[in-house]
Amino acid sequence: MAKSKKDVEGGLGIHARRAIAYIVLIIISFFCLFWFYIMFINATRSKGELKAGFTALPSDHLLTNWNNLVHGTLPIWSGMFNSLIIAAATAVLCVYFSTMTAYAIHAYDFKLKKFIYPFILMIMMIPTQVTALGFIKLITGMGLMDSFIPLIVPAIASPVTFFYMKQYMESALPLSLIEAARIDGSGEFRTFNSIVLPLMKPAIAVQAIFSFVSSWNNYFTPALVLHDDKKKTLPILIAQLRGADWLKFDMGQVYVMITFSILPVIVVYLILSKHIVQGVALGSVKG
Repeated sequence: MAKSKKDVEGGLGIHARRAIAYIVLIIISFFCLFWFYIMFINATRSKGELKAGFTALPSDHLLTNWNNLVHGTLPIWSGMFNSLIIAAATAVLCVYFSTMTAYAIHAYDFKLKKFIYPFILMIMMIPTQVTALGFIKLITGMGLMDSFIPLIVPAIASPVTFFYMKQYMESALPLSLIEAARIDGSGEFRTFNSIVLPLMKPAIAVQAIFSFVSSWNNYFTPALVLHDDKKKTLPILIAQLRGADWLKFDMGQVYVMITFSILPVIVVYLILSKHIVQGVALGSVKG
C-alpha cells in the first residue's frame, strides 16, 4: 500500500528534527571538547610561545615542561597519590552510606520520616564556607589537622547524593521486593547489600563518579586542613604553582600540571560513561 502524503511529510519531519538534534549536539560537543584541546595544546608550548599568543597547533616543549615540573620543588606524585586516596575513599563512603540512608527512608515507616527528609534537603542550602570556622576549630581540638580523616569522613553525609538515590529508589526499587526478602528470612543488612545495592548499580556508578570528581577538584577544605607539602592534593599544588613569583612562574608547567591532574578524571569518565547515561536516564524517570 502506497504511503499517504501525510505519512511522508511526517517521516520527513522526524528526519528533519533528528538532523537538527544531531547538529546541535555536535556543536555543543565541539565547544565542550575544544577547551580540553586548547589545554593539551598549551601543555606542549613554552612560556615564550604562550606569551606570543594563541595557536591551534601543538609545539615540541611537552617533555621539557614535564621535566621542569617533575624536577621542580612541588611533590606532584605524592599530590596525585593523596588526591586518589581522598577521592576514592570519599566516593565509596559517600555512595554507600547515602544509599543506606535513602533506603532507610524509602523502606521504613517511623514517626519522624516526614521531618527527616526535608531536613536533609535543607542541609543542601548551607554553604561550606559558613561552617568552615567551626569545622576547623573542631578538628583542631581533635588533633586531626594535617590529616586525611577530616576530608574523608564528613563525606558520609552527602545530602545531594542522598536525594538522587532516594528519587532513583522510588522508580527502581519496589517495596514488594523488600517485603519478599524479609518473608524469606533475609536480614536487613543482607537485603541491603545483596538485593538493593545490585539494583542500584547505575545510580551508584553515577554518584560515585560525581563524588570522586567533586572531591578531586576540591580546593577550599584541603587548603584549610593540609599544610605539609607531602600531604597536599593536586588542586593545592596547582594553586601554589600558579602563585609562584614572576621569576619562577612558568605557564607551560601550569598547563602540564593541569593536564596531569585532569587525566584520571577523563579516564574514569571514559570507563564508566555507559553507566552515567543509563543512571541519569533511569534516575530521572519516576515510576
